[in-house]
Amino acid sequence: MTSSIYESWTRIETWLANNAPRTFAELAPPAERAAIARAEEAIGLAFPHSLRESLLRHEGTADGVLLPPFWMMLNTQHIVDAWTSRTDIHGPQRPDAETGDLEREHGPWWHRQWIPFAADGAGDYLVIDQRPTRQRGRIGAADHENGCHFKTHPMWTSLPDLLDMTATAIETGGLLDCYERVVIDERELTWEF
Repeated sequence: MTSSIYESWTRIETWLANNAPRTFAELAPPAERAAIARAEEAIGLAFPHSLRESLLRHEGTADGVLLPPFWMMLNTQHIVDAWTSRTDIHGPQRPDAETGDLEREHGPWWHRQWIPFAADGAGDYLVIDQRPTRQRGRIGAADHENGCHFKTHPMWTSLPDLLDMTATAIETGGLLDCYERVVIDERELTWEF
């Protein structure tokens, strides 16, 4: 059974505080509800409950990698900036954008119903797919060159699954989709392939 966002964050925080204090220090304080509401209004999409709950716990991870293999969680303003930038580059929604199988493994370069919530610092984002499909809420990796890829590993099913499996992997040292947690200089979390 998947842990709640609250439980996963508690597990992550506890482990980081004891084993990777630099990464723990990079966890931002909670977002204000008004900031989340402004971000939702700016992009014209309601955040899924899990993203709101996560932001109310930590509004991003500064420059610290938290999610495997190299993802830093975004704050509300960076979510808006990333969504706006990608949407502006993509241009107007094409009439044929929704043809075909919306649940396939590879998506278009960008879609207005994707909410970016993590970045790699090189122009790529993790997004929550908010399109009305059976897999609504799944996580995709929106590459700045090749479009979006929706991996089949269970960790990418939803934000609660991603945080729960991340918490388990950092607690146990077990592999997560071929990534292993490593602590650099006994202070900072990173992931190795």
